[in-house]
Amino acid sequence: MGEWTDKAKGRVKETVGVATGDRELEAEGKRDTAKGEIKGKVEDAKRVIKDALDPDKPRGDGL
Repeated sequence: MGEWTDKAKGRVKETVGVATGDRELEAEGKRDTAKGEIKGKVEDAKRVIKDALDPDKPRGDGL
């Protein structure tokens, strides 16, 4: 699943787990949310690397 989907699914599970006292569901929700955060960071890093390696892209630094 995508970054946003994992985050949303995780938040829902975490909230339901807290509301129902289901610590296992709460923990699963936290894991899903963290997974979404990690996916976002990986995508950001890939974008930065791609931009750094693309010599034709204007950088806005005057070069």
